[in-house]
Amino acid sequence: MALMQALRRFARPYGKTAQAILRWRRLSFHEAPPVFGNAKPKSGSHLLLQILNGFTRIMPYRYVAADPVRTITKEGRRRTPEEILADLKSIPAGVIGWGYVDATPQNASFLTSAGRVNYFIYRDPRDMLVSHVFFAADMHEEHGMHAYYQSLPDFGERLKVAITGIERDGLKMVSVKQRYEGVFQWLETPGVLCIRFEDLINNRDATLNDMLDEVEKTGYRIPTPRERALAVLREAIQPKKSHTFRSGKTGGWKQYFTDEHKSLFKEVAGDLLVRLGYEKNNDW
Repeated sequence: MALMQALRRFARPYGKTAQAILRWRRLSFHEAPPVFGNAKPKSGSHLLLQILNGFTRIMPYRYVAADPVRTITKEGRRRTPEEILADLKSIPAGVIGWGYVDATPQNASFLTSAGRVNYFIYRDPRDMLVSHVFFAADMHEEHGMHAYYQSLPDFGERLKVAITGIERDGLKMVSVKQRYEGVFQWLETPGVLCIRFEDLINNRDATLNDMLDEVEKTGYRIPTPRERALAVLREAIQPKKSHTFRSGKTGGWKQYFTDEHKSLFKEVAGDLLVRLGYEKNNDW
């Protein structure tokens, strides 16, 4: 089984490239600008990934990279800046990259260099926390918080820990406020189109148009007519096909946040929601 998986992974780039050659009737894929789709974890990365796969049907790209560029390995090791930058630079021409990378000076400088296109997707912190707890506790047994979450009596107690963070007995997870420091860094980085998960769900066509406009700002003209391109991207968005799909909704946090959770969140996060534009004040 492992050998077959390894062979499929090895053959995938060649098979995808062959498909692209037939689709676009070309051997070179240097014309369309380099694209990188970046995400805050548990904030819609697989929705963004589906859109990027749709890009390969409306513009001459070879394929979307199979694996994300990560800041932290699956085993929990924080990768060095050099390792991350090397991964970003190794994405082949004509291949759309994606991942979960921080706005370090090195990453931002490379990704926002002339002629490149960058997207960063983020989400209401409350919905992100709910998604994180379900994923870590119920869907991903290898997650660093899985065993600890399972040791707690219920979802409500797990959500409290997700809000406050934890550092004890070898476990380390930052608070929700600290989690979003990196989001603000990307929001303040020129050359990155920052996208709310909620807008992709509730204001989809306008957001997809913004994404296509971002490509054409480089001077490249998308060969597929805009209405047809939008139809292709709408069709590509199928949240239930994501292996991490749970609800795909916005505002689901209201089902899980008790008054105690709300109070704790406000104590820990301060004016985070106001700064992000999700609330007008802290009286939610």
